[in-house]
Amino acid sequence: MGLQRVGILTGGGDCSGLNAVIRAVTRTAIIQYGAEVLGLENGFDGLIFGRTMRLTTGNTKDILTLGGTILGTTNKGNPFAYREFDEDGHITVRDLSAQAMDTFTSQGLDCLFVVGGEGTLELAHKFQQMGMPVVGIPKTIDNDLEGTDYTFGFQTAVQVACDAMDRLHTTGRSHDRVMILEVMGRNAGWIALEAGLAGGAHIILIPEIPYNLDNVVAKIQHRIRGKSPFSIIMVAEGAREEGGERITQSTATTRLQGVEQLGGVGFHLACRIRERIPLEVRTTVLGHIQRGGSPTAFDRVLGTRLGAAAVDAAARGDFGTMVALKTPDIVLVPLSELAGLCRTVPVDHQLIRAAEATGVNLGRGAM
Repeated sequence: MGLQRVGILTGGGDCSGLNAVIRAVTRTAIIQYGAEVLGLENGFDGLIFGRTMRLTTGNTKDILTLGGTILGTTNKGNPFAYREFDEDGHITVRDLSAQAMDTFTSQGLDCLFVVGGEGTLELAHKFQQMGMPVVGIPKTIDNDLEGTDYTFGFQTAVQVACDAMDRLHTTGRSHDRVMILEVMGRNAGWIALEAGLAGGAHIILIPEIPYNLDNVVAKIQHRIRGKSPFSIIMVAEGAREEGGERITQSTATTRLQGVEQLGGVGFHLACRIRERIPLEVRTTVLGHIQRGGSPTAFDRVLGTRLGAAAVDAAARGDFGTMVALKTPDIVLVPLSELAGLCRTVPVDHQLIRAAEATGVNLGRGAM
């Protein structure tokens, strides 16, 4: 019977390239298959509460270059454990998955395209197990999703971090300072590693390799002795010192989503280093700047390829899968093989070997 009416939602944190995917899914479904497309607003909230908007080639024609998502997104909308504040300000948790299934049925959808990272796609997998036809599309700036070479949004975040590092180089060199740039990366250090390499960082600290402060300071002192009295440090928010814990925001350690809020490792590191060297130490935190703005050409193309391939997969009945980049091809990967899994940086990864071979300190002794 083919596709007649499909839905799409964007879950988790926003990133550049989401609108490219929405546009590609909409145009492919309409132009190639004559299907109607329904956008579910604010992630799984739209599926739970029936908040929708019709997507057409007209209202998606100019969104390719836009950051964010025209459908909205939320981190709190886990239909299987929906968290909200009650009248007394306490958090209550309810299972609203059956209500979400009812919305899917009442809207007459043939398939739901779920765009998100490991957490969002884990929810997609659960709905697939309940009988909902689902196709996943990989999204996360952290690039920490199994089954795909790259997720869209990552290269844009790397470029933003690299641009910031280029600017820190000039002021660091001018003032003989240690400049620390803190970027996102809760459990995986892909942004810090790739942006640090591209931006010429002297020290890169990632969650996968607990850093030894003596080694970090030794690298800075080595540069001072070598007549290069400035250093650039790239640090992921989830990095931690050997024997220590990750740095969290003391005033907001939990959120409605129930997730620990990280932040402050750059300032913590600056305080620790400042005690042991004769240079000024300054910290810059990029934060959500990495998520926003227009996507790079790479992410626009990748988002378009993934969106079109997802619709083709649905038309073939290949549900319970995720479209993925296995360079140079777009392939299908079963959701069961990746749902809920976080892809971290292997400590012997070629990127790490290349960094240390060229003199970058990873906090574990390389100078």
